[in-house]
Amino acid sequence: MASETPSLVAKFPRTQLLYPQATPIHPLKRLSEHLGGKVNLWAKREDTNSGLAFGGNKTRKLEYLIPEALEGGYTHLVSIGGIQSNQTRQVAAVAAHLGLKCLLVQENWVNHTEDPETYNSTGNIQLSRILGAEIRLSSDGFDIGIRRSWEEAMKDVEVAGGKPFPIPAGCSEHPKGGLGFVRFAEEVRQQEKEMGVTFDYVLVCAVTGSTHAGMIVGFKEETDSGVKKVIGIDASAKPHQTREQILRIAKNTAELVGLGKEIKGEDVVLDERFGGPEYGIPSEGTLEAIRLCARTEGMLTDPVYEGKSMQGMIEMVRQGDFKEGSNVLYVHLGGVPAVSSYKNTFKDG
Repeated sequence: MASETPSLVAKFPRTQLLYPQATPIHPLKRLSEHLGGKVNLWAKREDTNSGLAFGGNKTRKLEYLIPEALEGGYTHLVSIGGIQSNQTRQVAAVAAHLGLKCLLVQENWVNHTEDPETYNSTGNIQLSRILGAEIRLSSDGFDIGIRRSWEEAMKDVEVAGGKPFPIPAGCSEHPKGGLGFVRFAEEVRQQEKEMGVTFDYVLVCAVTGSTHAGMIVGFKEETDSGVKKVIGIDASAKPHQTREQILRIAKNTAELVGLGKEIKGEDVVLDERFGGPEYGIPSEGTLEAIRLCARTEGMLTDPVYEGKSMQGMIEMVRQGDFKEGSNVLYVHLGGVPAVSSYKNTFKDG
């Protein structure tokens, strides 16, 4: 029997924030049948990965950032995102769980037609307030880089005598931001053995980049050998910027874990067709995908992230982009708490 492949991330400290068991993988049988039954669709449920305020992909990433915050005597977790950020809600939950203070910068990343009062007070931001986070609203628009408003928030914590631990948008600019999804790939590999299934394609939503980047590193052996293809679905509507960030983070993560293989531009497979009309604004195709998935599987997705990657998967099935008989793994990263803030969009379901 071949020896187990050693973990690339075992040497890094990790604070357990996820449930101890692997996040479940289950078949999407009715959706597969509805789309013709030629490929087998599955979902891995990162939206159910933790008991901390609905979890999500950022909670997996935070497991590798938080040891530094605890060991360094930091008083505050300081993070940033849009008003309906999943990232900031998860940071608020982790801070509460660990007894730390939390300051969140919530920028105006979405040019929507929703009622501003509802959008600014329900969904993720409402949960963050319940969790005890201090919220700082900013009128600055969407970007995926380092933000001035975030840097100013950290300075304010210092002036007040605190010690801020910086958590960038999506955890992506942190040097260890990709580690959680290197471990994710190892988890999937073990589940494939237990289930007797090989996933030919892995689909994931991509915006700030470290989720996709970590998968590129973690699945590098399988993608190089043609066993598996990792496909990102852009939801930023700024795909050039997202692609560059994914590649940079993947390269840095590969070096950090000692992968021993070069990450190249062709390793970043990013489908740019479904991110529009812009970040946070769903197209009619996105809304159709959200409803179809919900009404065939009972699985909810959101209009900012997972609805767009679900649209991508559905359209790729319809267009014959997956080989017949293949197993396609859709990675559900979370995000459903934001749906209540889109009351006009979903007023009729």
